This record gives sequence, C-alpha cells and structure tokens, in this order.
Amino acid sequence: MKRTARDIRTANRYEVLRHCIGRGAVSRQELAAATGLSAATVATLVGELLDLGILTTGGFQDSAGGRPRGLVEVDTGRGALVGVDVAETYVHAELFDLALRVVGRADRELSPGSPGRYRPEAVADVVADAVTEVLGPYPGRVLGVGVCMPGIVDRRDGVSVYAPNWDWREVPLRALLAERVELPLYVDNPLRACTVAELWFGAGRGRDDVVVVNLGTGVGAGLALGGTLHRGVSDSAGEWGHTTLVLDGRPCHCGNRGCVEAYVGAPGIMRTLRELDPASPLLHPDDQTATIDALARAAAAGDPRALDVLRVTAHYLGAAVADLVNLLNPEVVVLSSWVAGKLGDPFLAEVRRAVGRRALAGPLAATEIVLTPIPTDPVSLGAATFALEGALASGGSRIRT
Repeated sequence: MKRTARDIRTANRYEVLRHCIGRGAVSRQELAAATGLSAATVATLVGELLDLGILTTGGFQDSAGGRPRGLVEVDTGRGALVGVDVAETYVHAELFDLALRVVGRADRELSPGSPGRYRPEAVADVVADAVTEVLGPYPGRVLGVGVCMPGIVDRRDGVSVYAPNWDWREVPLRALLAERVELPLYVDNPLRACTVAELWFGAGRGRDDVVVVNLGTGVGAGLALGGTLHRGVSDSAGEWGHTTLVLDGRPCHCGNRGCVEAYVGAPGIMRTLRELDPASPLLHPDDQTATIDALARAAAAGDPRALDVLRVTAHYLGAAVADLVNLLNPEVVVLSSWVAGKLGDPFLAEVRRAVGRRALAGPLAATEIVLTPIPTDPVSLGAATFALEGALASGGSRIRT
C-alpha cells in the first residue's frame, strides 16, 4: 500500500522516539546521527513530540567548542501502555510507563482441559480480565493496549485470520475485545512484537538484518530486513514454523506434514521425548510447561535421556535455522520465547553446532546466534510499542490531552 506523506512523518516521529527511549537524555544531534534523518527534520520532529508532551527538556550537554546542546528525554509520567502476550497456554499482561519500563504484571492460564478454553469469547474474557488486573489502581492515562495473538493477524482490521493451534479463522478479535476493554486496542502477531523488542532493547539494537526465532507452543521467525520490520504483502511474513522440514513427516496443526513447528515447538519436543523414552518421568502429557521445565532441569543435571532430547531437537532446529542463515544472511539470529529461555545455554550450544553443520560457511561467519537478552516478556514489550505507535499515528491527541 502506498505510503502518504503523513505516514512517513508518523514513522519518522516514531523512529526519533524509539531512539529517545532507553537512552535517557539525548541531544538532537545524537538523534540525527542515530536515525539518519537530517538535523532540520529531527529538530521539527522533536518539537512536535515536545508539543505532544511525550518528550520534555532534560538539561544541556557540553559540545566541543560550541554552545551547549539542549537535551530531551521521555516524560515517563505522561501516560502508560499495556502489552499483552496471548499464547496457546497463557495470557501475560504488562503495564509500562512511556520509557517502556515495566510497572505492573498480570498472568492468566488458558488451562489444558478447560471446556471452551479456545472459544474466541472465552479468550477475550481472559485477556480483558488480565488487562483489568494489571491496570489495578493506576491513576494515569492509558494510551493504548497492544495485544499479540498467535497465527496470522490482520492488524488493520483487528482480525485473527488463521490460528492453526486453535482452529480459528477470521475471528474479529479487536471487536470482541472492544466489548470488554474501553481503551484503544492494537492487535498484532507475536513474531512482530518479539522482533521490535529486540530492535529496541535486545540483540537487534543497532543492527539492520535480524531474525528472531520464536520457540513456544508455536514456532515462527520475526524478520527485520534493512533495519525495517518485514511484514510481507499480506502481513503474514515469518510463518517459518509451517515450512517443510521433513518431507511427509509428523502431522502439524496447520494440516500439513513435516513442518518445523512439529519438531521444535513444545508439543514436538514432547513427542520426541515420548519416542525416545515412552515411560519417561519427565513427560507430563497434559502440561507443556511442566514437561519443558523437567527436561531443562534434567539436562542441566546431566541426565542422558534429557540430553538426547535436546540434541535431537537442536538437530532439527539447526537445519531450519541454517536455511534462514543461507536465505537471509542476517547479522544475528535470536532464540526467543519461553521454550528457548527454559532450555537455555546448553540448548543454544547444541543449536549452534547443528547450524554449523548445515549452513554455508560465508553466511554463517557473518551471523551470531544468541538467546534473547531481554529480561522481561519480549512479546508484551513489543505489543506495548504497537500501542505507542498507534497513539502517535492518531495525531497524538491521546498523549496531549
């Protein structure tokens, strides 16, 4: 879709604000260098953000032989943002100030075995309940709520187009949430949220070409190419979890066979454990989190069967990540989400070895493979940035008033 001058201005304003967040007080000259925008453009955009109240003046900085440079910083007390990570087994909501620092959290389970747990209305109820709790007694203005849902999401219309693990098709999610949450709502996909979080605060900061591999119940790859979040023509880029890894292999929720997700998502790891040791005490058939927790603890203790499961999973994941390295030639591949976090450094080491056996030497030499360094939930953090982006795109009226 063709971008208008207003779209470009909003994007530039958002980019300037991104470089203010997390840096403390910063000069206009530093912002021009960081964004690649002209000094005059940055000065205008900073003026607009000051008028909106989202930035405030922050003293002066000495310059080499010239007048002191005026500094600006985020006015953290001007409002708050909510980011919600809706996964296949839980809902996690976080409240952020405008510097995107966490000031509150709320968790809800989407418990296995609960009747109707994935019915759209039931999920909307759980999300609304988590948002209500995280806001609690917060007395200030909430600029918006970003909600990230698994599967393909049409963010413009707020529709969950396809969520294979839930068998959702064309669910009007934002409309359902709007009946329960009286705040501006921005619906998106967790792959995009994780990628933005890495670009702002994580391993992707200062880099142009980044792949974020999301390992949870579902699997996908968030893409930043040329310094820009890549969404694809129909907003569905990154469904790498549903590319074929094993021809005619394991069945996948999407209806295909042999998908990456069927081997390296939490259910796929559980299946590998079951195949290697059907009576394993590590296996909790109805609880993904308990199984991955037990597997991680056993592997850390040197349990041979647990280490076998990690090696087999890393073998599959390494082959799939090698395809990303060869195809996209990224600066960094970040392993993110709860499965990667729980399996940790031993799993990362196995994945690196597996990628090394499969990827071409040239692209691999230019690529780091790391665990996410973000200490909070990257999906909630990214979702909050979408709410901030939406508030700026609205003309900033929600910030100003």
